[in-house]
Amino acid sequence: MGDSNTICAGIDIGDRYCQIAVLDLEGEVTETSRIRTTPAAFKRYFQGKTPMRVAMEVGTHSPWLGQLLSDLGHKALVGNACKLRLIHRNNQKSDEVDAELLARLCRFDPQLLYPICHKGKEARTAFTVLRTRDALVRSRTALINHARGIVKPTGHRLPKCSSRYFGKLQDELPESLKPILEPILHTVNQLTVQIQAYSQQIEHIGQDQYPQTILLRQVPGVGPITALAFVLTIGDPWRFIHNRDVGAYLGMVPRRSQTGQSDPELPITKAGSRYLRTMLVQCSHYILGPFGPDNDLRRSGERICSRGGKNAKKRARVAVARRLAVMLLSMLKTGEAYDPLHGSHDDEILVA
Repeated sequence: MGDSNTICAGIDIGDRYCQIAVLDLEGEVTETSRIRTTPAAFKRYFQGKTPMRVAMEVGTHSPWLGQLLSDLGHKALVGNACKLRLIHRNNQKSDEVDAELLARLCRFDPQLLYPICHKGKEARTAFTVLRTRDALVRSRTALINHARGIVKPTGHRLPKCSSRYFGKLQDELPESLKPILEPILHTVNQLTVQIQAYSQQIEHIGQDQYPQTILLRQVPGVGPITALAFVLTIGDPWRFIHNRDVGAYLGMVPRRSQTGQSDPELPITKAGSRYLRTMLVQCSHYILGPFGPDNDLRRSGERICSRGGKNAKKRARVAVARRLAVMLLSMLKTGEAYDPLHGSHDDEILVA
């Protein structure tokens, strides 16, 4: 339950203006304010005030705002927006109402906010490099798909090749489309150079600032990008009491909607970091692919595929990605080297 001896406030964050509601010790609204979404405005408002517990929803401005409030002596609680249906599904929704509801949730029980912890400044900077590289990769993919789609209606087809070599296919373009598509291929070449530069930067960040990524890269299929994304997203690995909890944290466990005798099978929740979940699934593609080495992860995926059924391969990839996340978390906690057949060793002991 909340501490009734602490003044609580709720902030509904907007891109230009924020709405603030402050509750007194009796739970009554004593002040409502609308201020600009700038560090200077918040510093003027909260500086010198009695320390209070302040609730807000996670968003673009919540990292710097939470840090600013903490520096001013207040306790900032950043709520998980996906869990606050009380606010999103409110038929009388408004900025004032949202701010008051956040303050009341904060006062009654902060755990109802499902509070999250933002990364530190160094981690946010490193993650920005990952996101920037990902944006360039998606832009390059969109241009490549566009070029291939433009060529097909003319009766031609561009040859298959990796993305990094696509920009060198000028000679394969139909003569009528060369003036149109050559600038696109030139742009693809430039994007490839920039992507490679970011890839090298990510590798240096992992080696210099996050040496634990070197340990994670022992697992086949886990490269510097996935290893760094995992370390930055997980943060403190000991916040997970059980290693398997990381699967739910990353949205790779089935949703559940059980009532009475009904308990249907549902897709995964897709909660948490979409970027890291995508990276882990890509790793599982390699592990289960033709070049994946024999290990516990591959064997578990093959067992799921052997059962057959609808979408067996898809379920196997997600299951392997979930097991991979659990394994990586365990390695972060223990610091032990990767053992490809750790589970098989246990089975041999049981048989013996």
